[in-house]
Amino acid sequence: MNYVIHKAEDRGHANHGWLDAHHSFSFASYYDPKKTHFGMLRVLNDDTIAGGMGFGKHPHDNMEIITIMRKGALQHEDSMGHKEIIETNEVQVMSAGSGILHSEVNARKDEEVQLFQIWVFPNKKNVEPRYDKLKLDESKYKNKFCQIISPEEKDEGSWIYQDAWFNIGKFDKGNSVDYEVKKKNNGVYAFVINGTATVNGQELNKRDALGIWSIEKLTITSQSPNMEILLMDVPMM
Repeated sequence: MNYVIHKAEDRGHANHGWLDAHHSFSFASYYDPKKTHFGMLRVLNDDTIAGGMGFGKHPHDNMEIITIMRKGALQHEDSMGHKEIIETNEVQVMSAGSGILHSEVNARKDEEVQLFQIWVFPNKKNVEPRYDKLKLDESKYKNKFCQIISPEEKDEGSWIYQDAWFNIGKFDKGNSVDYEVKKKNNGVYAFVINGTATVNGQELNKRDALGIWSIEKLTITSQSPNMEILLMDVPMM
């Protein structure tokens, strides 16, 4: 078993006024040679966007991009012809593939947006770009895990071009659950969204993370009411 702990207070931080961002991995002007990625997981940004502000149209290619909306409404527009609002508890999934342009702007003037943006290296390059969206139902991940990302188009949740599985769960205090790593040579980056948990005996607080690999199973125990955690099961090579 190998593991690394990333504490919330050790993340990169940039406050641009309209954007308050915390970076779990090296991103933009934040660089830490020990935090460039976790296996195929490249970016985990914890962003707060001021009312009416956002990211103008910009390009991406050959990256799987997952946005988990935590609060507010985000106006999305892209070169594939999609134009819609992404709301609280919705998940946006894009395969940038051969190249896309997109913009993401807070759709409301009087309310901030809070979201997680996650990038995963793909296992296929220059594919036709694709877009998807799903709604999270909290009743489906109360005291259990709900799969939101997998490699399979017909599986639960959405899918990406990588042997990666994302699961989210919200647990009452004292509840314990096992998670089996989906594929040999995958590792799991466990990110506590809210509350306190122990993961394989390691205590994690809000926005702390444990990256763990060379293991077949994780045991997660909630140490606080409504502990919420995101598991990102990704290839390590």
